[in-house]
Amino acid sequence: MNHQSSFSLRSFFQPVDLTQGTCWKTLLVFAFPIIVSYLLQQVYSISDAAIVGQTLTASEVAGVNDTTSLAMIFLQFAFGASAGFCTVTSCFVGARDSAGVRRSMATQIVLSAALTAVLTALALALLDPMLAWINVTPTSGEVYRAAYTYCAILFGGIGAQLFYNFICSFLRSMGDSATPLAFLLFSTILNVGLDLLFILSFHWGVAGAAIATVAAQLISTLGCFLYAFLKYPELRLHREDWRITRRDVTRHLIQGIPLGLQFSVLAIGIIVMQSVIVQFDTLGGEMVSNAAQNGFGAANKLNNLLMTPLNGLGAAMTSFTAQNLGAGDHARIRKGTVQALIIVWTMCLISIAAGLLLSRGGGYLYIFLSPDKVTAETMRYGNTYLYVDLSLYLFLGFIFVVRNCVQGIGKPQFVLGAGAAELAARVSVCLLLPPLIAGGAVNSDAPRAAVYALCFADPFAWMAADAVLLVPFLRNIMKMDYRYLKGTM
Repeated sequence: MNHQSSFSLRSFFQPVDLTQGTCWKTLLVFAFPIIVSYLLQQVYSISDAAIVGQTLTASEVAGVNDTTSLAMIFLQFAFGASAGFCTVTSCFVGARDSAGVRRSMATQIVLSAALTAVLTALALALLDPMLAWINVTPTSGEVYRAAYTYCAILFGGIGAQLFYNFICSFLRSMGDSATPLAFLLFSTILNVGLDLLFILSFHWGVAGAAIATVAAQLISTLGCFLYAFLKYPELRLHREDWRITRRDVTRHLIQGIPLGLQFSVLAIGIIVMQSVIVQFDTLGGEMVSNAAQNGFGAANKLNNLLMTPLNGLGAAMTSFTAQNLGAGDHARIRKGTVQALIIVWTMCLISIAAGLLLSRGGGYLYIFLSPDKVTAETMRYGNTYLYVDLSLYLFLGFIFVVRNCVQGIGKPQFVLGAGAAELAARVSVCLLLPPLIAGGAVNSDAPRAAVYALCFADPFAWMAADAVLLVPFLRNIMKMDYRYLKGTM
């Protein structure tokens, strides 16, 4: 019995060959640790939000909620770029090219270091202007101070986030989705412990929550790198692996930068949406409430949690398609994509049911906010946003699967195009519909219909992205047309 348990555990941590086996079974085995990892990442975020929401003032909570979209611009770029870089790695893995895998790792280390320097400097320099974008200025008082402090610390720790995403994406590209899960579990537990220590014991407030997040990520990153080099001797780099050519850099940038920009573009759209949300709490230029900020903020955190299984399956598809592309098995790419769509739409239905259950009586609000902050207005804002999004989740499921498949087959321009379409649709809805319905500037006196209009920004954005992604999905994946790859692999 002990022998069997030990064997099963070892098997769980073995890389999955995504070019072999029944597609849907292989996908689920590989995707399961990724989905759990992404769920833990949400727990990571929720732990900050819950502890902050239960212990700090309504203004401080609003400040933290307001910064979510700002942090996403840079952190999501780092996440997207790392995932894109590793598309190249997956192709080498599928082609059984060990030297190519090592050279890809060396290239990514150099690129990640350069991106860390650029993104950190840029984020800190633009912090004040970005807060102004969402109508959070020094005149906002405690809200501004909380937002500035939280964001500044997170931006200072961009390097920890970027290198953590790099090593996790790299291991997944090799078929190992379990090791990132183990280290994320460690990081999540550490983050919760540090949150409680820094906020409740040291009384560091918003700064404590941010420091806990960065510290936990940094420690986990160092541990994951050390373990990866010990577990995979083939990843130990030799002198010749550092002879990085212009072709190596270009190949990685072509895959990484568009995906990074796509994630950042999404964040910009959310910032625009956040700026309108803040306006629902203002009157005559003064902030008179936190109901909209806290209601939308809590609903958004639940929404992110419900999206996690869809996102995790989508992430698995990048490695799946790239490995099979490297192996030259185009029929398997098509078959796996179709089966993944069936799986993700099933997940959508489960997420919708879970969301409706958690929204009863505004239950999720009490997770992120202390009871005194949960008002009828807070619940109205939060539930409206949540119900509109849930009703159109099937469009979102298509994005998660097909976007990553398109990235995996080497069509990053369509991924970026989908992001641009999503941005245009979201911004158009946010800036045009609420003022039109309100009959002028949006403020705390705006009619309920203006809130409904704002909530349709997400679904319209998803539909716009789907329209762009349909082109490579039908033309390349379904018709197995990969003539564009001649001379590139």
